[in-house]
Amino acid sequence: MSFAVRYYTKTGNTKRLAEAVARELGVEALPISEPVTEPVDYLFLGNSYYAFTIDPEVRAFVASLDKSKVGKIVNFGTAAMLKSTYKKVKAEADKVGIPMDPREFHCKGEFKGAHKGRPNEDDIKAALEFVRQFK
Repeated sequence: MSFAVRYYTKTGNTKRLAEAVARELGVEALPISEPVTEPVDYLFLGNSYYAFTIDPEVRAFVASLDKSKVGKIVNFGTAAMLKSTYKKVKAEADKVGIPMDPREFHCKGEFKGAHKGRPNEDDIKAALEFVRQFK
């Protein structure tokens, strides 16, 4: 199996999660400003809700993906209030013909004092357990 990890973050929470996920997969976590240039079976895409939706940069990144290079997208992320961005990311992935894996990982993220210290060590451990399903 081949993997890539890309993430979008404004607070650094999703970046911490992405770095742990990437270490477990043996790849580098890169921001979505870095295109996926090599074929991968799974693209782990870290993102979050901002103003009740995914960021326009995440939409643009998914729209830029080449379906001949990405087998499936695996959604993961952090958020202080809302949960999964799966449906929003899937709607964008459907437009370019890239399937989403039905499995995803989500945990709380610290924002303006809420959920202090999240993602924490337990969240990282849970994310690593999640990633091991794909290896």
